[in-house]
Amino acid sequence: MSPRRRDAERTAAARERRRSEILETAAEVFARQGFAATTIRQVADAAGMLAGSLYYHFDSKEAMADEILSGFLDDLWAAYDGILADGQDARTTLERLIEASFASIDRHRPAVVLYQNESRHLALSPRFAYLTESQTRFRSMWMELLRRGTEEGAFRADLDASLVYRFIRDTVWVAANWYDPHGRLPASDIAKQYLAMVLEGIQAPGE
Repeated sequence: MSPRRRDAERTAAARERRRSEILETAAEVFARQGFAATTIRQVADAAGMLAGSLYYHFDSKEAMADEILSGFLDDLWAAYDGILADGQDARTTLERLIEASFASIDRHRPAVVLYQNESRHLALSPRFAYLTESQTRFRSMWMELLRRGTEEGAFRADLDASLVYRFIRDTVWVAANWYDPHGRLPASDIAKQYLAMVLEGIQAPGE
């Protein structure tokens, strides 16, 4: 490899690392202050750079939010799709999906908070249409799983599936607001305790 090519690759790698650092910082600031209330200058200040320098990496707040949210959702759906592809019974699948959800909160907590607080507003823009598509896909996945679990006799048939879905969705993802990656319990233990509480409520008698 020529010295010129080696230098170019090092420069590209350094720029990519810097972009990742800026995105992590932006996600934290957006989650803490709200997307609309945050300025480019505030993100740049938090990242330790001039606002003009930030534009070298991203052309707008929306560009940063796009990468933050799409990265989180791509990672989440890769985990979900792998679990669903295994074709396990409904209860086991539910347990693994919940565990994957808490693992995602651990990896992407600021992005999850941004998604929860801003997705409805951002989805009005064509650039963020995938947020609505993901929400629709998410609901369909859970409703089908709950239906299958009832048919398998694993989940109670007397509970409204839409209500169960909303309960699972809201109680899992709201954890991003209080979860501390350095706290007493790791995400995996929180998932186990959550499952212990939830499954006692929705499993069929005798399960």
